[in-house]
Amino acid sequence: MNTVTRLGGFALGLAGVFGAAYGIGQVAGPAAPVAESRHDDGATHQPGPGGQGEHDEAAGRVPGGLLVSDRGYTLEPVAAPAGEFAFRIGGPDGRPVTRFDVAHDKRMHLIVARRDLSGFRHVHPDLAPDGTWKVATPLAGPGQWRAFADFVPTGAEPLTLGVDVTVPGPLAERPLPAPATSTTVDGYTVTLTGAVQPGGTSPLTLTVSRDGQPVTDLEPYLGAYGHLVALRRGDLAYLHVHPEGAPGDGRTRPGPAVTFLAEVPSAGSYRLYLDFRHGGSVHTAEFTVVAGPPPTGAPATGGDPTPSGPTRTEGADHGSPGHGHN
Repeated sequence: MNTVTRLGGFALGLAGVFGAAYGIGQVAGPAAPVAESRHDDGATHQPGPGGQGEHDEAAGRVPGGLLVSDRGYTLEPVAAPAGEFAFRIGGPDGRPVTRFDVAHDKRMHLIVARRDLSGFRHVHPDLAPDGTWKVATPLAGPGQWRAFADFVPTGAEPLTLGVDVTVPGPLAERPLPAPATSTTVDGYTVTLTGAVQPGGTSPLTLTVSRDGQPVTDLEPYLGAYGHLVALRRGDLAYLHVHPEGAPGDGRTRPGPAVTFLAEVPSAGSYRLYLDFRHGGSVHTAEFTVVAGPPPTGAPATGGDPTPSGPTRTEGADHGSPGHGHN
C-alpha cells in the first residue's frame, strides 16, 4: 500500500513557542488548533502510529506532536522511581484512559528526542490497570527532551500528543549532522535515495546492506519492514510513517530496499530515523535531509561534516545521542 505522508508547513520559528523545557511530570505546550491527518485509506484522522498526513496551515491545523492536549485527551507525565518514565493519558471525562486499540502490534508507541534532535528512542511502555504507562526511561542523559505518545484510544481517533521534559545536568548542544546519503549502524550500511521537496510527493528509498552485500531478509517489525520517523528541526513537528507494501502481501520483498512516499510542504531541515529489524535485533539509521534550499547566509544544519554513527539499539542505552527500542 502507498503511504503518502504530509508534514505541516509551520515555520521553524515555532521553536520559540514550544521550546521551553519542563520538569518530568509537568505538561508543556499552549492551546493550539486541532491537528488532523490523512491515513492510508484516504480518510481524515488525527495523527497516529500509522502515519501523518494532510496538513493545511491555512486551515489552522497543527502537525502531530505539537499539542499536549487535543480532542479531550491529555498527555500527563507522572512521578516515577529513578530509572523509570511514567505517564497517563487523561480522557475527556477527566479520568485516565485504560482502554487502547492495538496499532502496529502495540497499544502505545513512545518516541523521545532531545531538542537538538540527538538521543532518539522508540519504546513501548506497559500499561498498569490504573491507566499508568511505565517503561525504563528512554531519556538518555541531561537535556531538554520532547516525548511523543502515539496511540489510539478505544472508540476514538488516533492521536499523537507531545510534552517537553527536562533531565537536569550539564548539556552541550549537539549540532545537527550535515545531510548525507549514506550512514552506518551496527555494521549495516543504509543508503538514502531521493530528496524531499516542499509542496510535492517525493519517494524516499532506503537500502540496507551488510559487508557489501544487500540484505534481502529483513524481518517484520511492528507489522512492517521498516518504520520511518521524521522530526522537523526547530518545532519538532512529528511524522511517523510506514513503507509501501506489507510483509506477507505477496508482492513486498523483505529488502534490501524500503520505499516511503513523503510530502513535506515546508522548507527546512529534518532528521529521519529508520527502524529496521534484522538478525533478531532492531537497528536505527539516521539521516539529515533538507527540503528546499538552505536559508540564505546560513547552513541548513549545524555544520557537522559527517553523518552520525549510531550503534546497536536493541535494549540498549547509548547515552548522547542514544538510540533504542523495546
